[in-house]
Amino acid sequence: MATLTNREHFPALVIGTGIAGLTTAFSLASAGLKVLLVTKATDPADCNTAWAQGGIIYQGENDSPDKLVHDILRAGAGISNEEAARFLSEEGPKVVKTLLLDEMHVPFSTAEGELDLTQEGAHSTPRIIHAGDATGRAIETTLLNRVKAEPNITLATNITAIDLLTTHHHPTDIQVRYRLTNECLGAYLLDNKTNDVFTVFADYTVLATGGVGQIYLHTTNTRSAIGDGVVMAHRAGARIMNAEYVQFHPTALADKKANHFLISEALRGEGARLRNQRGEYFMERYAPDLKDLAPRDIVARAIVEEMTRSKDEFVYLDLANFYNGHQPPHERFPNISKACKDLGVDIERDPIPVVPAAHYFCGGVLVNTAGETTLSRLYAIGETSCSGLHGANRLASTSLLEGLTWGYYAAQSILAKRSSASSSASPAVHRAFSSMGAGTGTVPLAILQTVPDWQAPGKENREDPALILQDWTTIQNTMWNYVGIVRTVERLKRALSDMQHLGSRLTKYYHESMISKSIVELFHGQQMATIVSQAAIRNPRSIGAHFRKD
Repeated sequence: MATLTNREHFPALVIGTGIAGLTTAFSLASAGLKVLLVTKATDPADCNTAWAQGGIIYQGENDSPDKLVHDILRAGAGISNEEAARFLSEEGPKVVKTLLLDEMHVPFSTAEGELDLTQEGAHSTPRIIHAGDATGRAIETTLLNRVKAEPNITLATNITAIDLLTTHHHPTDIQVRYRLTNECLGAYLLDNKTNDVFTVFADYTVLATGGVGQIYLHTTNTRSAIGDGVVMAHRAGARIMNAEYVQFHPTALADKKANHFLISEALRGEGARLRNQRGEYFMERYAPDLKDLAPRDIVARAIVEEMTRSKDEFVYLDLANFYNGHQPPHERFPNISKACKDLGVDIERDPIPVVPAAHYFCGGVLVNTAGETTLSRLYAIGETSCSGLHGANRLASTSLLEGLTWGYYAAQSILAKRSSASSSASPAVHRAFSSMGAGTGTVPLAILQTVPDWQAPGKENREDPALILQDWTTIQNTMWNYVGIVRTVERLKRALSDMQHLGSRLTKYYHESMISKSIVELFHGQQMATIVSQAAIRNPRSIGAHFRKD
């Protein structure tokens, strides 16, 4: 892995190494552009993409973009962006074929020589391709191997992004700050091992930092998913939207030793049914038509309601009695089978104990279909972004396709902006362009020279693991109890007050302490929790994943 030096300048900086970040980096680099790709993890495969189980949308028999648009809008509870849904439905399968099938040769599962298509909750037809029950891992591994072999990509691990550089905030030249258009110039990046902070400039910066699950007590997300990209974009002045819509996956393995291992929605797609501990199959009471294949928000609330009524700590997912797949369950779902077996549960014989857990952030940094944000030269893609695709509730298996599609077209947008021959770009790229991002070409050197190096806010080594752990406990318990699956105005008021009070303490602590990854993450986690709480309390309507009991 590469080592950074101070005041480097790259045509493109990509922050995050999931499917979105890898797709953008590879697409830019294969077209000849130099790219700096960074992750705060030690292993670039340590991301939510690698944990994704179910699959990625492709195209089914007698399927059409119109049918997929309909399913996306229905799952999104009426507030999805129809333009984004149409864009994904028309362009997404093309990118799957071009990049994942023809270029990357991702080892998707087959049946009788054809791609094995499966169906998941709220889909009207089988259209999802998968690699067993480890689809994300197969895609992540394949993409990462190609990225590592690409000479135009500098991959740096153990690098934490602290703050975005912008023309309205960082230049010492007041003349630069008078400009009406605020432009992103790169980022301050922290070396996790040495605590050195580098000033890294970029003509275009791409945020692909993933979700926010770790601000909740129970989550299926990796340790890194705390909303860094959203928080940095918010501080820089980019618009954030739909932050109240945090989707909870209905079925995580209900055992602390399993660390909320995800039990894929694909099990319900292949017949599994939910039942309470009294033996009652209950989903028809909450969704008479779709039953166990209802959208995730409905299923998660149904499980909570059943648990509340019975005072049980979990419900069961019964695959053994209803499986309709053509492979034995342990072959179709090998990783799930192993995780359950480690806890003494045989999925071919026993019901699986499950509970909901924070899973996917439907909001984020507002973007168009090219991934452009309201801050010039800044892009956001994947779970960090909000194109409006998911509305108030994400349709199953759209997440990997969104990251892939927006990652690909963000790269095409950047390449077109750097080229005087942008008229030769594809029609899809032209449709994606808007006036949201004004920056074209390279940032003038005269502007970059006015940006100072990182000024440490504090010089004392005050990183106390016990204090940091306690603050994280406060954040996660507050968000789980007050800004969780079921919300009330009083709970939300309490959450916002508690997060703002914690923020005041952390700001003082931050300005007195030497910088470190732990302190940056804690600061970002508190700010992300505040953003979600503020959005939730401002929205009095129950829609999708934002359920107001009052």
